[in-house]
Amino acid sequence: MALTGATSIKAIAESGDFTSFPSNYTFTNDPHNEADPDPEESIPIIDLSLLTSGSADQRSKIIHDLGEACQEWGVFMVINHGVPESLIGKMFDCCQQFFDLPEEEKKEFQGKHVLDPIRYGTSVDNFSNGKVVFWRDFIKFFVHPEFYSPNKPPNFSDISMEYSKGIHQVVRELLKGVSVSLGLEASYIDNAMNLESGFQLLAANLYPPCPKPELAMGIPSHTDHGLLTILIQNGVDGLQVLRKGKWVNVKPVPNSLVVNTGDHIEILSNGKYKSAVHRAVIKSEVARMSLALANGPSLDTVVTPAIELVDEENSAGYVGMKYKEYLELLYSKLSGQSCLDHVRVSSNLK
Repeated sequence: MALTGATSIKAIAESGDFTSFPSNYTFTNDPHNEADPDPEESIPIIDLSLLTSGSADQRSKIIHDLGEACQEWGVFMVINHGVPESLIGKMFDCCQQFFDLPEEEKKEFQGKHVLDPIRYGTSVDNFSNGKVVFWRDFIKFFVHPEFYSPNKPPNFSDISMEYSKGIHQVVRELLKGVSVSLGLEASYIDNAMNLESGFQLLAANLYPPCPKPELAMGIPSHTDHGLLTILIQNGVDGLQVLRKGKWVNVKPVPNSLVVNTGDHIEILSNGKYKSAVHRAVIKSEVARMSLALANGPSLDTVVTPAIELVDEENSAGYVGMKYKEYLELLYSKLSGQSCLDHVRVSSNLK
């Protein structure tokens, strides 16, 4: 069949009409494709309850572990986070109902700009100048400081609002621990990044079964904008993080949240904590769905290294840029290049 970027991947996968795998879905130019897998590594686990209500010794240890996870991994799992498992299940149900809508109804939510508050689409990407279409359908919408949501299915808005509020609270608690782990006041990141008006973007990603998963890609290797991205998946693995030149499969423990450190944690920490390089691979027999909630500063915040982390021995490794401008640059001008390269002072940091 003729395949185009305007056709959802879900519709293509369900058609089953493949005489040969189309070249525009073949992805081979990931700069990290040659990285070997490392199945033995396991992702750090952070118990949020110890951070929020543990003893002084427990809190001190979990803050140390959190800092180590940010520095050595850039990804970790959070348990005892307080977001009800039933609510997470309802979120997945709503997203599945959305992706099951007729094509014409989903296309009502197509957007054209990165700062459109609701955007549905298939993955013509900004990594390869539109030459490759990734094996993913998505719906993205802003949930903070202003809340938007598709009006289909009928309960999508209420459930996604409740979910995003719960995640927002988890993020603010985690960032208190990250602040202390950097030697800053617990409220430093919250205040400096104006998290009361912080930008939250919820993305539901559907990766249908693919007849040639070794040729296609869900999302290629990249880093996330913002501070922390909270991710959950529907029990089907597919997230991989790059660690010491090897791809590590992220296999969350039950009822945990996966957290990626983003570009603006790297900037704020003056490079001590690195933005995690990760990707999404796909399966041949089963659909994978993930919910990613990106949590950033307010759109008008200019993000620079914390002044307390800059001195004669550690000069500022990044120039300041307003978060909104960073997002626009990321989605409109780049092609496979990290946006961090545009704010990094190359003479200071590699």
